[in-house]
Amino acid sequence: MSNSTSQQQRPTAHRSVPVLLLTFLYNLYTILIVLPLFAIASILTALTTTIGCQLGNGHFWGYYPGKCWSWLIIRLLFLPVKIEGREHLDPKQSYVFVSNHQGSFDIFLIYGFLNRNFKWMMKKAIRKIPLVGLACEKAHHIYVDKSGASKIKKTYDTARETLREGMSVVVFPEGARSFTGHMGKFRRGAFMLADELQLPVCPLTINGSFNVMPRTKDWHFPVWHRLSLTIHKPIFPKGKGTEFEKQTMAEAYNSVMSGLTPEYQGFVENPDQ
Repeated sequence: MSNSTSQQQRPTAHRSVPVLLLTFLYNLYTILIVLPLFAIASILTALTTTIGCQLGNGHFWGYYPGKCWSWLIIRLLFLPVKIEGREHLDPKQSYVFVSNHQGSFDIFLIYGFLNRNFKWMMKKAIRKIPLVGLACEKAHHIYVDKSGASKIKKTYDTARETLREGMSVVVFPEGARSFTGHMGKFRRGAFMLADELQLPVCPLTINGSFNVMPRTKDWHFPVWHRLSLTIHKPIFPKGKGTEFEKQTMAEAYNSVMSGLTPEYQGFVENPDQ
C-alpha cells in the first residue's frame, strides 16, 4: 500500500519542479530587470509629466506619459491583458468611471489600457511621494482630502470643474483596495458628482489584479496572472436627485459585481471602509 501511495505522489512532485523553477526565474527577472527599469521609468515619467504640464498642454502631458509608463510595466512583466467593452464608449462623451479596487495593478491596467484621457481621484497621501506627488498635482489629478468639511467641498469643487471641462474622471468608490479580492461597499461621492452634472457613470470590472499583487503582499514579488478590464455599458442619467443617485449607484455596483470571476463574487466588507 505504501509503495502504491508513493508512486501516485511522485508525478505531482515532478510536475511542481518546473513551476518552482519558472517562479524562481520570473522573480529573478523581476529583481534584475523589471525593478531597475520600473524605478528609471517612474522617475522619467514624473519629470516628463511635471515639466510638460508646466510648459504645454496639461491634458496631454498629464495623461500620455502615465499611460506609457503603465503599459510598459505590464508588458515588462509579461502579464496578459484582455479588454472588453470599448465599443460602449463615445469618444466625445465625458464619463465618471467607477471600478472595483482589487490591488496595486488596477492603476497600471486602467491607465495603460482604458484608452481614455481622464483624471484620477486619489488619496491625498500620494501627494507626499517624492516626484510622483508633484507630477500628479501638476497633471491636475484630484486629491481627495477628508480632513474637514471645507477640504471635502474643495475636493468636489475641483472634480466638478474637471468634468465641466469635458474631461472624464476615474474613481474607486470602495475607497481602498480589497483585502480579499471581493468587493466592499460603494461610497456616494462619485455618484453625487455624476448626478449633479448629469453625466453618465461607466462601471469597470477588474479581474486578476488581486492575484498579481494583493494588498497584504505589497512588498512581495508580483505573481504572473492574467488581467482583464471589462467596460460595462454606461448608465445615463434618468433624472436628478438623491433617489436617482442611489439607483445609479446600485446599478453600477451590480454591473461591476457581475463582471467578477466566480471566486470573487459576493460582498465582503473591508476593515478600513
